[in-house]
This record gives sequence, C-alpha cells and structure tokens, in this order.
Amino acid sequence: MKDFSLREGDYHIDDFVEYLVSSKGASPHTVRGYRRDIEEFFAFVKKPPTEVSREDVLSYISFCFKTRLSSSSISRKLSSIRTFFKFLKKKEIISESPVVGVKNPKMPKRLPRYLSYDEVALLIEKGAESARDRAILEFMYATGVRVSELCGLNIEDVDLAHMKALVRGKGKKERIVYFGKRAKDALLEYLRERQKIVSRRGFPEPNALFVTPRGRISDMTVRRILDRAAKRAGLPKKVYPHMVRHSFATHLLEGGLELRALQELLGHKNIETTEVYTHVSIERLVEVYDRTHPRARRKS
Repeated sequence: MKDFSLREGDYHIDDFVEYLVSSKGASPHTVRGYRRDIEEFFAFVKKPPTEVSREDVLSYISFCFKTRLSSSSISRKLSSIRTFFKFLKKKEIISESPVVGVKNPKMPKRLPRYLSYDEVALLIEKGAESARDRAILEFMYATGVRVSELCGLNIEDVDLAHMKALVRGKGKKERIVYFGKRAKDALLEYLRERQKIVSRRGFPEPNALFVTPRGRISDMTVRRILDRAAKRAGLPKKVYPHMVRHSFATHLLEGGLELRALQELLGHKNIETTEVYTHVSIERLVEVYDRTHPRARRKS
C-alpha cells in the first residue's frame, strides 16, 4: 500500500476540530492536543479513517510502548483516537469504531502535585512581574479555575462587589467561583493597567478580562507567567496551572471544606475525581504527625 499523506483524501480532522469547539466547548489547548494525537496516529497507520482496523489501533499502541511513552501519554492518545472515531460513527462516515473493546493501559496511581502555603505565598509575592501577573496568580489560587477557564473570562463575568465570577468549564458548563479580598484588590489594580491596553483603537476582543497587547491572553502565556514566577520566587520545582488548582483544592480540604462543596467549586462531574484530594490530605496529615508528634517514631 502506498504511503498516505494527510493532504490526500478526506481525514475529517478539520470537521472533528470544529465539532470539538462548537459542540464540546473545547479550549484551544485541548483542540491542539486532539489534533496532534490524531495526526500522529494516521502518520503511523498510513490509512484513511474508513480503512483503519482494530489491529491497526493495537499496533499503534504497541509502537507507543516500544518508544517508551508513559501509560498516561498512551491513554491520552487512545482517548483522542477513540473520541475521533466515535465522531465519525455519529456522522455515519464509518459503521463501527475500530477502537471498540480496546482498553487503556493500566496506570500507576499518582497523587496530584501541589504547593505548600508558604510556596504559594512566595509565588505570588515574589514571582509576579506585573499587576496583571499578580492578578492572575491571586485569582487562580483563590478560585481553583482551570487555565482554559481563566483565559475565557470576560469583564462581565466578574462581580467584584460580591467577589465571585462566572466561569465556563468543560462542555461549556457554567459554575460560580468565589475569591477573597486579596484577589479583589489585585484585580482592581490590574483593571487600571488593562484599560490602557484595551482602549487602543482596533483592539481585538476588548471584553476579555486578561489580555496581552495582542488580545485575549492564551494558555501558553499563562504557563510562561507561572514558569517565570516560580523562578523569580526561587521555587525548586516547575509550576504549572493545574498545580495551582491542586494547591487550591488540597488547602481547602485541609482547612475542613466538605468534599461535595469542593466538587462544586472545582466543577468536577463525578465525586470520584475529587476524592483524590482526600488521599493527598491524608498523606499530608501523616507527614505532619511524623514531624511534630514527640513520640510518633513512625520513621527510623
């Protein structure tokens, strides 16, 4: 069989991307991930979607293992491919998905990485380079929002008087998040700086809350802000958006917040997703016990 190029034939990838954005409310970061995973799959099988078999999918998984990809990376790729073929079946482009019955590889259970209270304080106090960056850091830690939710915020979504905001999560599902006085003060200071940027003639998306001189802030820019802030604060670890979200959840649970309330704040569909933070809190409790109890002697 001749080598296939993604430019040959109709792979329906653009239609799938449009579906992710319009029907699922996927963020640009999510869309890029799906597209990359699907294009890599077809580069391997060298067949159009209508000719892909279950054996092709299994061969690709085997190839991924041989290249020493982690189980989590392979599961993510398989999830992208599975969603793509479900879309094709829904559109009646194929009669049956070749991914049916293909199981994700078993993954080791990993607890979320998070920052301590002191590390969060350092990140915000020492790491912020501008009023905008400080407002982003304060807001992310105060609300636990995902990076896509942060980037999608508009001015009208934030109620400064009542210190709450309307965010749109996965699948465009809306929820209310709350923030405190420090985040409010940081936002007020930033809004004065923001006005100078968005008042320029022809500024794109002037209703966006967090902006750069080119328009609405992107998830990659937020990631760079966190990376620079961690270095400026002298933190000996890489800090990424979800780590701030994990820190928000862990600290609230340690402070006595009920799990169901935390589920609502995080926008989790299933309580099982939120339950991972109970394990984090228990692990933290044991660490504190070992360190502070004069007769613990749990560690040699």
